[in-house]
Amino acid sequence: MTDDGYIDYFATLGLDASANPGEVKNHYRKRMKALVNEIASTALTPAKQEAYLLQIAEMNAAFYILRDEERRQKYESDRAGTIALEEEWRAAVESGSEKSDNLRRQYEGALKHFLAAYMEEYVLEAGRDKECVENSHWDPSHERHASRVLRHHRQRLYQKIHERLPYYEITPPTINWDERARVVASTLAAKG
Repeated sequence: MTDDGYIDYFATLGLDASANPGEVKNHYRKRMKALVNEIASTALTPAKQEAYLLQIAEMNAAFYILRDEERRQKYESDRAGTIALEEEWRAAVESGSEKSDNLRRQYEGALKHFLAAYMEEYVLEAGRDKECVENSHWDPSHERHASRVLRHHRQRLYQKIHERLPYYEITPPTINWDERARVVASTLAAKG
């Protein structure tokens, strides 16, 4: 099982899960300063602008979530819970358990909530946080553009996660072309 696709805000700031709020703040400031300097010295294409905007938004969210004990605990709990539900669903599918469909629905709800909260809602909240604004130079025009970029990124993460999930195999339909031709011919004859 991989946690690929589940936003890891500790990794975003280059920290481990034991980092205290002071370490979060220091890493955030260093990384944001380096990113802002990199952006200033780069020729920006529309694709690079979106990539940088996403990086800034994720770093702001990482700082905003991880510096606050309550938000951090909720994030860690939601992330671990969503990953655990995926693992439980996989195990149920592999064992042929009748619970697998119920687990799939629970997992879908948890995944949608996790991605909406941590890849859009908190990211946009962080963009309004005074300290994040000062360090990242985030402004209202960034937020307008970021909403679209974040929705697309959230959808890409959702798709990336879904590509590895244990959905039932769908067999391609077998088409009897002769039978289809007879049905079409009889339908056309009846109308004519």
